[in-house]
Amino acid sequence: MDDTVIIIISSLLGLLIGGLVGFIIRVAMVEKGFQTAKNQSQEIIDQATLQAERIKKEKLLEAKQEIHNLNLENDKLLKEKREVVAVLENKAHQREEMAERRAANLDKREVNLDRKEENLEQKKSALEEKDLELERIIKEQNDKLYEVANLSNEQARDIILERVKDDMTKEIDMFIRDEEEKARNEAQRKAREIITGAIQKLAQDVTAETTVSVVTLPNDEMKGRIIGREGRNIRTLEAMTGVDLIIDDTPEAVVLSGFDPIRREIAKKTLEALIADGRIHPARIEEMVEKTRVEVDQFIRDKGDEAVFECGVGRVHPDLTKLIGRLHFRSSYGQNALKHSMETAFLAGKMAVELGENENLAKRAGLLHDIGKAVDHEMEGSHVDIGISIAKRHNEPLAVLDAIGSHHGDHEAQTIIGVLVAAADALSAARPGARSESLENYINRLTQLEEISSNVKGVEQAFAIQAGREVRVIVKPNEVNDERAHIVAREIKNEIEAKLSYPGTIKVTVIRETRAEDIAK
Repeated sequence: MDDTVIIIISSLLGLLIGGLVGFIIRVAMVEKGFQTAKNQSQEIIDQATLQAERIKKEKLLEAKQEIHNLNLENDKLLKEKREVVAVLENKAHQREEMAERRAANLDKREVNLDRKEENLEQKKSALEEKDLELERIIKEQNDKLYEVANLSNEQARDIILERVKDDMTKEIDMFIRDEEEKARNEAQRKAREIITGAIQKLAQDVTAETTVSVVTLPNDEMKGRIIGREGRNIRTLEAMTGVDLIIDDTPEAVVLSGFDPIRREIAKKTLEALIADGRIHPARIEEMVEKTRVEVDQFIRDKGDEAVFECGVGRVHPDLTKLIGRLHFRSSYGQNALKHSMETAFLAGKMAVELGENENLAKRAGLLHDIGKAVDHEMEGSHVDIGISIAKRHNEPLAVLDAIGSHHGDHEAQTIIGVLVAAADALSAARPGARSESLENYINRLTQLEEISSNVKGVEQAFAIQAGREVRVIVKPNEVNDERAHIVAREIKNEIEAKLSYPGTIKVTVIRETRAEDIAK
C-alpha cells in the first residue's frame, strides 16, 4: 500500500516535474521563436525603411526634374509671350507713327487746300473782273463799229451771215470736189487691181516701204514697262537702234519711226523679243539689240541667197549676196528694190532667150543693175556710179558693168545685155501697181505738214500720223483755252489747204491738256 502510494506520488511528481520542465522548455522555445520573429520583423522593417527612403529619394528627384522641366517650359512660354508683346508693341508704335505722319500730311494738305481755295477765289474774282472788262470793251467796240459803219444790228447781222454763207459755200464746193477726187481714185485703184491680176507672170508681192513700223502689244500696261522708270528703257532702245519710239493713245500698239529700214527692223524684232521675254531693262535691251543685229544680218544674207538661187545666176561673191539681201529693205517709189531686181532679172533672161543671148548673164546683170541702191545712203554719188564701183571690185563681167551703167540712160549701152536690162527695168517699173507715191515727196509732205501746224500761235508740238492722213497738235494750255482750241484747228486746216497738195483728206486734232501734280510725303 505504501509502495503503491509512493509509486503514484513518484509518478505524479515525475509527471509534474516533466510537465514543468516541458512547460519551461516550451516557454524557452516560444521565447526564442518570438525573439527570432522580432528580429525578422525588425529586419523587414529596416529593409522597408531603406526601400522607402530610396523610393522617396527617387520620387523626390523625379519631382525636382519635373519641376525643372515645368520651369523651363514656363520660361520658354514667357519668353515667347514677351516677344509677341514686343512685336505688338512695335507694330502699335509704328501705327502710331504712321497715324502721326498721316495727321501731319492731312494738316499740310488742308493748309494747301485752303491756300489753293484762296488762290482760286482770287483767280475767280480776277476772271470775273476781266469778263466784265471784256464785255465792256466789246460793247464799246460794237458801238464804235456801228457808229463808223452807220449800220444797224440787223444790217451787221446780214453782212456776217452773208460771209458765213460764202465760207460754207466754199467748204461745200471743196467737199464735193474731194468726194469726186476720192471716187476717181477709187475707180483707178479698182482698174489697177484688175490689170495687176491679169499679169500672171509678174504676180509677185509688192512691198511698199514705209517710214514706220507697228509693234502689237499684249496689253496697254506693256507701254509703261517699255518706257521704264523715268524713261530709261525707251531712251536706251532709241540710243541703241537709232529709231524713234512713238507711244501714243493707240490701243495695244507702239510705233517705230525711222528712215533706215534695217535699223527699224532691228528695233522691231528687239521690241518683240523683249515683250515675249518679259524682262525689259537697259542691260537686257542692249543684249537683245546685239543679238537681233546678228539675226537681221543673217536674215539679209538668207534673202540674198534666196534671190541668187531663185534667179539661177550661178555663184555670187558673199559680199555681193549680202548687198542683194539689203535691197529687201530698200524701196524706190514704193516698189521693193529686191523684188524689182528679181523681176528685171526674170524679164531680161526671157528676152535674152528669144534673141539667142546668154540667159544666165542677162539674169545676173538684171539682178545686179540696182546693187548701188543697197548702200547709196551711206556713200557719195548716184546708185549707178556706186553700183559700177561695187561690180568692178568683185570682178563682174563687162556686160554686168554695162547694164548697171546704162539702165537709166546715163551711158550708152555697149552690149545687147545692157539694152535688155534697161528694157526689163522699165517694164518692171511701169507695170500697174508697181510704184506709188515717191518716198521723198512723202517725207517732204509730212515735214511740211508738221511745220505748218507748229507755226500756228499757241502750238507746242505737232505730229503727222496715219501716213499723213492726220496731224495731232498739242497746244500750250496756258495760252490756248478750250474755245481757242477750235480756232487753232480751223487755222491749221486753212493753212494746210492753202499750202499743201495732198491726196484725200487730212484730219486735224488739237489736244489741250492740263496736268496737276503733287507729292505725298
